[in-house]
Amino acid sequence: MTALSKTEAQQRADQIRAFQNELALLGRDRILTLDEVQRRALDEYHAALLAQYSRHFDIDQTQRERHLSLGMRIASFLGALALAASVFFLFYQFWGRLATGAQVLILIAAPLVTFALTAFIAAKETSGYFAKLMAMVSFACFVLNLSMLGQIFNITPSDQALLVWAAYAFLLAYAFDIRLLLAAGILCLVAFISARMGTWSGIYWLHFGERPENFLLPAILMFWIPRLIAHRRFSGFAPIYRVFGLLIFFIPVLILSLWGQISYLDLAPGLIEGGYQIAGFVLSALAIWLGIRQGWHEVVNTGTSFFFLFLYTKFFDWWWEIMPKYLFFLVLGLAAILFIFVLKRLRGVSRRQAPGVGA
Repeated sequence: MTALSKTEAQQRADQIRAFQNELALLGRDRILTLDEVQRRALDEYHAALLAQYSRHFDIDQTQRERHLSLGMRIASFLGALALAASVFFLFYQFWGRLATGAQVLILIAAPLVTFALTAFIAAKETSGYFAKLMAMVSFACFVLNLSMLGQIFNITPSDQALLVWAAYAFLLAYAFDIRLLLAAGILCLVAFISARMGTWSGIYWLHFGERPENFLLPAILMFWIPRLIAHRRFSGFAPIYRVFGLLIFFIPVLILSLWGQISYLDLAPGLIEGGYQIAGFVLSALAIWLGIRQGWHEVVNTGTSFFFLFLYTKFFDWWWEIMPKYLFFLVLGLAAILFIFVLKRLRGVSRRQAPGVGA
């Protein structure tokens, strides 16, 4: 049981519910009917399995529970933001009245105390909502800790703070299975690598965003981390790495396809823009193909979104000024329809190649 992740347990529970519904339909149509002994044994087995999953993972057993869980996740996120803001403004409200020693003690104690509270709550509560809320407050305290300690001791801002923030976000994410903090850790780590690459090229680290190419290498690294490190025990971590890797890669490519003058390449801006436009089309199509091949739905969706962004950007450059607006949007709609036909054809090929289909 402990070898399963919460996501896998939820998927198994959904499969059981789908199987039970299909079995009821088959029985109603007199296609498959179990005798009383078989039916009772099957129901008892499924009930015991669902009870185990519910006890260990607090899964959603009905559609109503799924909707309520979504509401609790939203409330947990908003509550964490509110509590983090409360801590921030509480510090600044009374900060000037405290001695330096007391300030340092509070700053050191805040993330430690909130981390201990997170671990305590996680051990007592199976759903994880309150633990995740407290973990995000702990991360906010840690970020505030380093920032204010730097102000107290007049420390020059450094990109190394991003690395420390990333390490703490990853610690919380992996210790308590929190995808939001994993995303925060990815962003901090990517920012650190990009800033360090920017300093190697001779710019001040805070200006690393002015050179979008700084993000390309860390984006590729983030995308392939799930292939290098297994994440089976963690709920949805691998898709987050892949989606953020694609976002961090394609957004700079899109920017450079429009403003080639901010590239490191010593070429004419028009040539740089054209090269990145071609790269955007080719690589987003490659992402779609790879997502279909590997069964990564999030990669297919992200690749498709950016393919259309690159396509619409080119259509805008080519025809916005010279075409009537109704004709321009008609062309966009026809392009979308053509793309749907292409994807439908690919789906048909994939279906024919799938084992057992049509047999």
